[in-house]
Order: sequence, then C-alpha cells, then structure tokens
Amino acid sequence: MASEAMILDVDGPEGSRSVRLSSPSRVLWPDLGLTKLDLARYFIDVAPAFLRANGRRPVSLQRFGGDVEGESFFSKNPPKGAPDYVRSVTVTYPSGRSHPQLVLDEPASIVWAAQMNTVVFHPWASKADAPDLPDELRIDLDPQPGTAFADVVAAAHALRSVLAEAGLTCFVKTSGNRGLHVFSPIDAMHEFLDVRHAVIAAARELERRMPDRVTTAWWKEERGERIFVDYNQANRDRTMAGAYSPRALPHAPVSCPVTWEELDDVDPAAFTVVTVPDRLRTIGDPWADLHAAPGGIDVLQAWWERDVEQGLGELPFPPDFPKMPGEPPRVQPSRARTRD
Repeated sequence: MASEAMILDVDGPEGSRSVRLSSPSRVLWPDLGLTKLDLARYFIDVAPAFLRANGRRPVSLQRFGGDVEGESFFSKNPPKGAPDYVRSVTVTYPSGRSHPQLVLDEPASIVWAAQMNTVVFHPWASKADAPDLPDELRIDLDPQPGTAFADVVAAAHALRSVLAEAGLTCFVKTSGNRGLHVFSPIDAMHEFLDVRHAVIAAARELERRMPDRVTTAWWKEERGERIFVDYNQANRDRTMAGAYSPRALPHAPVSCPVTWEELDDVDPAAFTVVTVPDRLRTIGDPWADLHAAPGGIDVLQAWWERDVEQGLGELPFPPDFPKMPGEPPRVQPSRARTRD
C-alpha cells in the first residue's frame, strides 16, 4: 500500500523548505473533521503573527497520540531526527536541572511541529538569547465556577488600568477557552522571581479594587465565584498557550489576540483554526507592536515591597516546585484547620 505522506513547500527567511507530512488526512478535531493537513495549512497562513508572538523562545509542544479528545504529552527537548532548522537552547528548570529546549524560528519549524502531532504551543516568557530574563509580564485571568466571560472582561479592563498606573502598556488575548491572558512587554532585566513578585503586586492591587469579583487565593476552596488572578503563570517554566496557538477542544479554538476596543463584544468561541486566518488577513495582528515599547517593573516592585512591609509576603508556589524562601505552608486551608 502506498504511503499517504505528502510534501509541503513552506516559504521562509532561507527560502522554501520541503516539510514531509505523514498521514495528512488524520482527523484531529472529530466534531469538525479537521485534519493534520488543515492544521499545517493553518500554521502556514498565520506563521508571521505566530512567530512574532512565540518564535525565538523556548517552547513546549503539547502533542497528541490521536485526536484532541485523546491523551497528550509535552515535548520540550529536541527529538532525534529533528531538522537542522529546528534549534534548541539550554534552559534551567525550577529544580536547578538544565537541559536543551526547543526553539522555533521560521514557518517550516511550526509545520514540522504539526507533523509531530503538536496542537498546543507553550512558549516561555523569555527569549532564547536570555532565557533567565523574561521580557513579558504575563497574567492569566482564570474564571471560576459561577462566573461568566463578562466578569473576566471587566477584570481585564481594571487590570489594564492598574498596569497603566505602574507605567506599563498591556495587550490582551483570549485563552482559547473561558479566560483571558494579559501581557505587558518589559525590559529583559529581571529574573523570573522578581517578575513573579511584580505580578503578585499587580494582582493584589486589582484584588483590592474588586474584592468581590477578583481573588489571588491559590486554594480553590477559597476563591468563591470570583476571577482568579493566576500569578503562578509568571514562574520559570510555567507557560500558557501562545498567541495563535490552537487549543485541544472540540470546536478547534485559538488563543487569539484582540484589541481593547473590541474586547467587550468578543466571543472567544468565534476564534478558531478555520476563522483566524481570515481575521488576520482582514484586520491584521493586534499584537504586531507588542514589543515596540517595553516598560519597567520598578513601580510594581515598590508595591511588592510595600505589601511585604505590611505583612503580605510570598504566596504558594506550584506543587512541583521546590520549597521556596518565605513561602507559606503548602497545606490546603481546610486540612490545616483539621490538623489544628
């Protein structure tokens, strides 16, 4: 039986590259009948915007053994046989271990990742040439049960005002699910822990202004029907779906940049692998100038120090992190009360 494999010619900075696509008719999104070939063509269409947002960064690939309704795994290291235009950079993980991690620089590398059954791309907040120094301050607004997308939008607008007072310009995108991601470009001058503290300072200020609608509570039992400001996404090796990355949900949504002016009327479900290429051709990329004017985190650091002096210190880290200085006990509050 002849192989179904096909060759895609993918234009890029070094000219056209031939990328082999095995099983192009393999269905990834069963509800829509979208295939691996559809995914590869999507990436070719959105490659310039995708690479502006996610290129030249360490990236984790979320790969699927079957369709998006099945199991997935994360691939960080360059696999054996990767083409020479797919490079890597050595990064240090929270454990202190160092290892090479993938970096995507051109359209062919994204299509190659699709050939590897990658659906979701998770880029670091730092560039490959300075992996220890984030150049993006990222805040994940995560809706909790009992909240609506309109609540996330209200929190995003308020967060924009908070960050503006701290001297930062911010950009927004849909998460590809129910939430929003707010990014501020920053000078690559600070370690991840410093940027995490800046995010916590902004999150606490937002919480003060919207105490009934926003929370920084790490433990789900304490969040209530409020928007959780997930400060832990600012940690080293903690990532979220990149801009223009598809998501592994039945309707093939995309984590899509939007303008602040259109945010109030946004329907996140409308941004999909099918619709986003036309959106880019029609209105362009709202994040095209994301890094045109990076800001500093000095004001946010001052807010952090002020809060520390007032007794508000470190917050819990993710469970896979080593115990960190000043961190409160990693014990669910209800269990802590039971022990007492």
